[in-house]
Amino acid sequence: MDRLRVLIAGVALALLTTQALAGSRAIELPITTAAATAGDARPPIGYIGFCMRYPAECARKSDARPIKLDATAWALLKSVNDEVNRRIQPITDKDHWGVPERWDLPSDGKGDCEDYALLKQKILIEKGFPVGALLMTVVIDRDGAGHAVLTAVTDRGDFVLDNQDETILPWLDTGYRFVKRQSMQDPNVWAVVGAPLRDPVATAAK
Repeated sequence: MDRLRVLIAGVALALLTTQALAGSRAIELPITTAAATAGDARPPIGYIGFCMRYPAECARKSDARPIKLDATAWALLKSVNDEVNRRIQPITDKDHWGVPERWDLPSDGKGDCEDYALLKQKILIEKGFPVGALLMTVVIDRDGAGHAVLTAVTDRGDFVLDNQDETILPWLDTGYRFVKRQSMQDPNVWAVVGAPLRDPVATAAK
């Protein structure tokens, strides 16, 4: 865990520079739809194992509040996505742990898709983002394979932080088929992801 704290501290230090640079630029904020959920889903087996190893990470209380997406929040989302993608070396669970599926925090600087997403989630929550707005999400990627990303639920729609893409994309622009994600009300409950709620997010115009 000490190595993980060192990794997080390194990311945090890099964020100070990128946030300072972002603060001096005009930023055009994106807008998209919000994903609907359609009933409960079974939590991924990897997530269940993760919670057994890291109970504190799964014990956070959610207030089901979206991120207020202003220039500062957008810059921080982009910076965390960039820094984690840059610092973590991709490796499969089979090569890393000798098992087909294991969700973990990449304390040794290595991991696969869900490990990138878990670290981004942890850092952003520690930076003060709402627990219920940062949702681990299971998708089918463009090649038809299972994949995990982090969904950021904002007042301007849902956006995806992905280790396969440097750009934070609106969820409908990823080319992925969304399967299930954590519930905003309780991160230990998972929900099926359905169609967009509206187009575009009405609250963003208020």
